[in-house]
Amino acid sequence: MKISGISIPIDKFLDHLSSERHLSKYTCRNYGQAITTFFKWLKEREKWSGDLKAVTKMQIKGFVIEFQHTHSRRTLHNWCSGLKTFFNYLIKFKYIDNNPWGGVVLPKLAKPLPIFLTEKQMVRLLQSPIGLIEEKINEPFQGWRDRLILELLYGGGIRVSELVGLNYGDIDWSSGVATVMGKGSKQRKCPLGEVGLMCLKKFRDEFAVDISREAPIVLNNRKGRLSVRQVQLILKKYLALAELPMDITPHKIRHSYATHLLNEGANLRIVKELLGHVSLSTTQIYTHVDFKRLKEVHQWAHPRG
Repeated sequence: MKISGISIPIDKFLDHLSSERHLSKYTCRNYGQAITTFFKWLKEREKWSGDLKAVTKMQIKGFVIEFQHTHSRRTLHNWCSGLKTFFNYLIKFKYIDNNPWGGVVLPKLAKPLPIFLTEKQMVRLLQSPIGLIEEKINEPFQGWRDRLILELLYGGGIRVSELVGLNYGDIDWSSGVATVMGKGSKQRKCPLGEVGLMCLKKFRDEFAVDISREAPIVLNNRKGRLSVRQVQLILKKYLALAELPMDITPHKIRHSYATHLLNEGANLRIVKELLGHVSLSTTQIYTHVDFKRLKEVHQWAHPRG
């Protein structure tokens, strides 16, 4: 790829991320945007000559300082991660000798607590699709399909991308466990729960058009594989029906799954494995939610609260 007439191996790098490291298309897109933005900034603001070896820490600091005023800290961290990875790639293939992004200090990220639904709210949400069948608003296929989607998101704690990619061959029917393909093409086992498995068997037996190993489980109205966007819209429909916050997303259903497990005494390391987190620190944010709840109970019930 050429930026202002300067040839930079961005396309080769993005192909490497996709084909060899199996990063998602969204990560590749964001990394590509970060690299392009950085080098355009270098050329326009720093009068950069095009020599990859001539990029300095001082220039990088200037980039970080300027862009933290126009972009969120999360975006800045993601961009800098992509740029650091790109410069490591340049070292590997002998374009440069050292990485000027090493040791660059970034603004600290805020750590907001995850948003989730209470157990009572989840019950209301899960009951909504069948309620519409009883009121003859939903056709049985649509109602049970939507109930299945909600049960798998909550009962299995799976990501929405994992849900739409789920095939019949991924299910161990005797144990009620799904094998899902998570981030970085890593597989993990997800127990679906008794109710989730019941819904899955009912949908398979009464509404599936194909139950071969490669056939998708969650279907659109034309009996093809459902998209992530369609799942998001289905969730919005039932949030409105159950009078629940409309900013709840499929991923926040996953937050609810993890929070409820920990609230009921599940081991943190087990929850980490169920969620498919690489680091325990990623899972620990849910303990903060639980601690907040404990503080609220203490303040309400204790004489000195």
